[in-house]
Amino acid sequence: MFENVIRGRALGAVAAAAALLAAPAAVPAAAGAEPGAVPSAGCAAPPAAAGHTTQTYTGAGRSGFYLRDVPAAPGPYPLVVDLHGYLEPAEIQTRSSGVGEYGLQQGYATVTPQIDEPGPPRWNFQPGGADIDWLTGVIDDAEAALCVDTGRVYVTGLSMGAFTTSALACRLSGRIAAVAPVAGLQDFEWCETARPVPVIAFHGTDDPIVSYQGGPGPNARLLPRTDDTGSADPQSLDRGPNGPGPQSIPDNAAAWAARNGCAAGPAAEQVAPDVVRYRYRCPADGAVEFWSITGGGHVWPGSKVPFPEPFVGRDTPSIAATPIIWEFFRAHPLPA
Repeated sequence: MFENVIRGRALGAVAAAAALLAAPAAVPAAAGAEPGAVPSAGCAAPPAAAGHTTQTYTGAGRSGFYLRDVPAAPGPYPLVVDLHGYLEPAEIQTRSSGVGEYGLQQGYATVTPQIDEPGPPRWNFQPGGADIDWLTGVIDDAEAALCVDTGRVYVTGLSMGAFTTSALACRLSGRIAAVAPVAGLQDFEWCETARPVPVIAFHGTDDPIVSYQGGPGPNARLLPRTDDTGSADPQSLDRGPNGPGPQSIPDNAAAWAARNGCAAGPAAEQVAPDVVRYRYRCPADGAVEFWSITGGGHVWPGSKVPFPEPFVGRDTPSIAATPIIWEFFRAHPLPA
């Protein structure tokens, strides 16, 4: 969103009590290695200090940093990569999703990366793009510094971060155990996976930025275009490689289910008055879930950060995405 909106969201971060009350009961924190854990190189290094830090990283012709949240629990622990959306920096993402904070409680590490470059924060998620190579290097860097279970590396993200999460599932399917795109699950014509990648996705039916019916929503054209100047362009996300594809979000979920070898036609479950969960009948290592929020906007469900509802639409008080995502991730490590 616009710079003043982003600043207002960052400065105005407050607890969303209703969302927390709506969250499912927390699963027990991980206590050391899970059976079958595959320790990363960082397990041979002195233990990293627990807590929240900022780490710089340069690679693939890009420089940047990642916010790092390390649990006090001994490793090897899971690693979650949390990707920001267009115009929203890493600091906003980590506050909005709460993925890093939740990991400190649950025993997984989180990295929330951002590239240093002119113009607004964004990702190039196209095949062959240096940003995907840079993100791969961030995972390498984290695994070298931390005691990570390399069989439990996961990716989530919001909006353009969800597009990039979808791309990483295609590009790194042999390395990423499962993904959770929020407000932006995509299916790419170029996508090929070496194995089924479990997917859990969330999307609001009234999303005004990334339309539930496919393509950009009406408010997407109010965003500055994705170039180095950040200048306004009425056609911003209506065209070009960095916008959402034309296929509807439910159709994107169906495409991932087909890719993973699932049966057609998901089972629908009304989990709240405004939330329907669609679950496909899939092989154990290729689960696909799609959570549809009736009337929901372009937000992280149950976020703790205020948001400009006239621009992005409304949140839901019924669910909190982060605990649901973590429960799904815990159930889906890489196959042995």
